[in-house]
Amino acid sequence: MKTTIAVVLCAVLAGCAATNADTAAPTPSNPAPSTMNLGAFSVSLSVKDLAASREFYAKLGFRPFAGDPSQNWQILRNGDHVIGLFQGMFPRNILTFNPGWTQQATEAATFTDVREIQARLEKSGMTFASKADPASTGPASLMVVDPDGNQILLDQHVPKPR
Repeated sequence: MKTTIAVVLCAVLAGCAATNADTAAPTPSNPAPSTMNLGAFSVSLSVKDLAASREFYAKLGFRPFAGDPSQNWQILRNGDHVIGLFQGMFPRNILTFNPGWTQQATEAATFTDVREIQARLEKSGMTFASKADPASTGPASLMVVDPDGNQILLDQHVPKPR
């Protein structure tokens, strides 16, 4: 019960902080809101046992949506919430954004191409773990790592918009 209350309290406080940050005047530590549309969001979890993880998340209401368990990966969803389970594919959890997709995994009518996002991040001095080929026009991806070592993947599955 204490854990549930703590989680709810953290969520409420985070929501309040986000609301205040969004309405505060831009400063160097609180820049103006970005117009980068990062697309659908999910958490990609590095799991030890795909079946056990799938069973656990099923109890939280997540159902298989995509993926191939014979290849040790599966995507689960509960409403708009999406998690990917990946057994033995990467060492750490990854925050994943999919430019060009909606949260319902349909192609977005308009979006910010991953190469444009990369160019903006390069101008801001961002360091990359991997980069998209700026001359390409098809699906592409990039990865950055935040100051705490969390990996952030921008993985675009659709072609560059025309």
